[in-house]
Amino acid sequence: MKTVNEMKLSFPSKSCNEAFARSAVAAFIMNLDPTVGELSDLKTAVSEAVTNCIVHGYRRQSGTIYISGKITAGGKVTVKIRDRGCGIADVAQAMQPLFTTAADEERAGLGFAVMQSFCDKVRVKSAPDKGTTVTLEKQISDDD
Repeated sequence: MKTVNEMKLSFPSKSCNEAFARSAVAAFIMNLDPTVGELSDLKTAVSEAVTNCIVHGYRRQSGTIYISGKITAGGKVTVKIRDRGCGIADVAQAMQPLFTTAADEERAGLGFAVMQSFCDKVRVKSAPDKGTTVTLEKQISDDD
């Protein structure tokens, strides 16, 4: 598919930047004229992925979160959220609903399940001590 538009950004792993990331991705896809539901779905998935970077990837330590976005012909949106944090030893286990590595906090362990419910496809690549990349794909309605 031909790339129509793309973007890249990075920011510190501070919880106040979760809203920035969500808004930046929303602004990026606005030219596709998404429905309120499509916009909300993608914003929620991005929010969950960024929160995972902050809470689990960097374990509330200082780090950088990287987001890249691509829109291809036909309205397919791909967003990658990446950290260079501690990584995930067992991705399959981490993607199971209710699994969390932050058991001492009020975490439900539903981040990946939420991302999967709001996106068409979610891929996770990770390695211990190297970080994690979450790729979200969402088809935005094409009324043309």
